[in-house]
Amino acid sequence: MKLAVVGGGSTYTPELVDGFARLRDTLPVSELVLIDPAAERLELIGGLARRIFARQGHPGRVTTTSDLDAGITGADAVLLQLRVGGQAARLRDETWPLECGCVGQETTGAGGLAKALRTVPVVLDIAERVRRTNPDAWIIDFTNPVGIVTRALLRAGHKAVGLCNVAIGLQRKFAALLDLAPADIHLDHVGLNHLTWELGVRRGGPGGEDLLGTLLAVHGEAVAGDLRLPRAVLDRLGVVPSYYLRYFYAHDEVVRELGTKPSRAAEVAAMERELLGLYGDPALDEKPALLAKRGGAFYSEAAVDLAASLLGDGGPAVQVVNTYNNGTLPFLPDDAVIEVQARVDGSGATALAVPRLDPLFSGLISHVSAYEDLALDAAVRGGRERVFKALLAHPLIGQYDLAEGLTDRLLAHNKEHLPWA
Repeated sequence: MKLAVVGGGSTYTPELVDGFARLRDTLPVSELVLIDPAAERLELIGGLARRIFARQGHPGRVTTTSDLDAGITGADAVLLQLRVGGQAARLRDETWPLECGCVGQETTGAGGLAKALRTVPVVLDIAERVRRTNPDAWIIDFTNPVGIVTRALLRAGHKAVGLCNVAIGLQRKFAALLDLAPADIHLDHVGLNHLTWELGVRRGGPGGEDLLGTLLAVHGEAVAGDLRLPRAVLDRLGVVPSYYLRYFYAHDEVVRELGTKPSRAAEVAAMERELLGLYGDPALDEKPALLAKRGGAFYSEAAVDLAASLLGDGGPAVQVVNTYNNGTLPFLPDDAVIEVQARVDGSGATALAVPRLDPLFSGLISHVSAYEDLALDAAVRGGRERVFKALLAHPLIGQYDLAEGLTDRLLAHNKEHLPWA
């Protein structure tokens, strides 16, 4: 089995490689090809990947290339983990929205729209080249904003599933708190990418005993602390929101915080420099502990499980993914992309039924899904007016003067990536 990773020069990649090495019985990879235009980074990470495979006795080979078409040829699955514009673009996304009093974040709000505008055309071009070179290959998208990017891929007719590590991270955290094995925890995980709620925490699988009440009663303080939300908010909601909901539930507080500390982009850039230094050590043959602070925890295990199910080696499985709604949430169009538990097999991902949603949650989902539809239109067709309308539709913006100011800044900071601008 051949897997290709577009964006293989990412500092995330050793996390992914470690998962492929440890879980080789689940996903028997014969060749892993890392693809990236950044030759120097690619060689550093490729070398570490080979040493990780060797240390763990993995028989597969790791190759590297900057030639996309050569790298994807013959691949059974192509994983996308790219960042158009790099950390410099992320830094801008986290900075200029604050000038308008809006949250600066790489996937939420105006910064998230900027990332989508830069990313969607590049991903669609890659996907078309995959289709021409190897039409049977699956595309697994980990590139943010995952919901919008996955919607773009599916609407263009590609064999694609979106993946995020939020759900598996919560599953592992809840399992530890409840003293259960992760495999014994099933989440009633519902919403859109980076806009989800855990409506149930079930023992044993769908329909199992719901332990959410116990989790909140016994471990509510710990859960709330991780989310940086007051315990009382969780008790009043009766569910566990994703930590991205803090941008909505405490927007002004977050904006004030962001104005008083270094950006996450600056922290990550510094961390990446340190990681690349570590990766260059020929004695290093495992992922360093520092990588856990980079983000993407458990991404590798989620990716292995998903690829194994799509490629038939792992058999059908239930996993949280991003896929078409197709009536699962009746208040959304069928072609909206949602993030829920789904049955995954060789034919793709089919969303499972979810509990009826309270309007407190369905209203926000509808609002953000409508924004995502407008954001995708702007990313595919371009145009200042489409950007303005997407920003105006976003629930964290919603005022024409804010949308105008944010549109001006977004276009000014992204001209090199948006030919139509």
